This record gives sequence, C-alpha cells and structure tokens, in this order.
Amino acid sequence: MKRALVALAALAACGHGAGAVLGGADGGSAASVTEAGVASEDAAGTEPSDEAGVVAVLGDDAAPLADGAPASRCVTTATTITCEHVVISLDDGGNARPVAYSTPLGEPPASGWPVVLFFQGSLVPGDTAFAATTSSPFGEYYLTLTIQALLDDGYAVIAPDASGDGTTFWETNIPPYATSWPGSPDDSLMLDLFAAISSGQFGPLDDTHLYAMGISSGGFMTSRMAVSYPGRFRALADHSGSYATCSDVCTVPTPLPANHPPTLFLHGDTDLVVPITAIQPYIDALNAEGFETQLVTDAVAGHQWLSEAVQAIPAWFDSHS
Repeated sequence: MKRALVALAALAACGHGAGAVLGGADGGSAASVTEAGVASEDAAGTEPSDEAGVVAVLGDDAAPLADGAPASRCVTTATTITCEHVVISLDDGGNARPVAYSTPLGEPPASGWPVVLFFQGSLVPGDTAFAATTSSPFGEYYLTLTIQALLDDGYAVIAPDASGDGTTFWETNIPPYATSWPGSPDDSLMLDLFAAISSGQFGPLDDTHLYAMGISSGGFMTSRMAVSYPGRFRALADHSGSYATCSDVCTVPTPLPANHPPTLFLHGDTDLVVPITAIQPYIDALNAEGFETQLVTDAVAGHQWLSEAVQAIPAWFDSHS
C-alpha cells in the first residue's frame, strides 16, 4: 500500500476576543495548507470515492517505532512529524465541513476505538494538527506529538474544521450562539459528528468512550461539550481556553451541568491572548461543585500548545476510561 503523505503547515496567529487562535499575541499571517498525497486503496481494497471528500487514505503500513513497539500512524525525523489521516466532508445543515481523522494501527477493541475530538484554534484548520516541524510556531510540534501519543495509545482522533473550512473560529462564545446554541451551525456539525461516529463512517469507533480537547477558541468549544452535550464525554482537556460562553470577561453560570466531565486545564502563564486568569472562575466553579479538575501550567509559555500536554492529555484520558 502507498503511504498517504501529508504536507507540513505553519500556524496562523490572529485573534478574536478571548477565543483567539492557536498562536501568539504578536500577530502573524495565516499559512496555506496543502494535502500532498494521492488516494490509494484502503485496507479493504476499495478505492475511496472523490464524492465522499476523501483526500488522503490510511494505509496499513507504517514505520516501526525506534524501541520496537508497535508501528505508528506517524513518521518522525529529527525535525518533522507527520501523521497519516483522512479528510472527509460532513454537512452541518447546508454547508460541507472538512473533518480530518486518523485511527490507530492494529486490531480495534471489540467495542471500537475510543475517540478524541480535537477542536482547532481560530483560523487554523483542524487537519494542520497532523503535521509539524520543530520550527513551527506556537507549539504546533507538541500538538502533533500529542496526536501521535493518542493514536499510539489506542485513541482515534477526529479534527473537524470551524466554519469557512477552518478559516474562522468556533461559535460557542459568539453572539447569538453563546446563549442560543441549539440549531447553530456548529451544533448541527456536532450532531452530524455524533451520528457519523455511531454509524461507523470513521471506522470502528466506540461512541460510549468520547473525549475532547482543543486550544484557544477550541478550548472554549471543548467546554461546550460539557454544557450542551451532557453525558456524552468521559473527560475533557481545555487548553488555553475557558468556559464555553466566556469571552473577554469570564462569568461562569452556576450550577454547572450535573454530570460535567472531569476537566484537565493547560495554560501558559504568559498567555496574553487568553490570560491564565480567565480559567480561574471556571476551575473555582467546578471545584466548588465537587467536579474533578487538574491544572498544568508552564511558567514561560504564552498562547501555545504546551510540551507538557504530550504526556498529560493521554494520561488524563486513560485515567477516565
């Protein structure tokens, strides 16, 4: 089988209120993303359909890890990491949304692979999480290492785009959807995603073992999973975001959902886009109501994916399986 190649992409740095990008506060320009890889036969021996929106294929060959462990979907060099993935289109109620995903190698559990949904930061399409270099800005290399760690640990990873093919941001804390979520385009996307997971559109997945992580605007969207889809998610990792409806000022309503998932927070102490103080009301509210939380910080990090996340996020999800 041919290995599907994924081109490297740099991150954008631009902001939208407190729900800004996976980037720095000093600005920057969005980088273009190219899929380099021609669809080949899949593991079942059938050609993927262009109509299905597939632009890459998960092959059954992958480089073995250096320590002799089972093979990985991801290939690393001294300066790069690329992970095999597929991009399909889902209809969010009238508009096609790209959704990138990858599943672990090997035989899935009888119930299917557990699933991690990754929510992009503003202006940074979800599929960019599957490739990076050590010189990529704003911690993207550690994001892709986290994707690899999850895949190697047996989690499928699904990364939907925000509207505009990922060139905008999530609607969770944007009027009118912040307080009127049902029926919004992003709500329609989520309902389509849940249905696609359950129907096997992404392969053999376990819809009773859902997890979510996201950064910046995607961090707020991660919180939205607890607020608007109670009971669906086992644990969350909210990176450089806060409560679902927060923006420049974070006011957390109480009581919180009765079954709010255990939530890991990750934040850079020097973040100027979403200041670390923005998460404290959320953490305080969760703790006051007896929900499990954990906070991972980096004293010198800004608005970026933390290196600590590579181990912390898989461990958090593993502990809530």
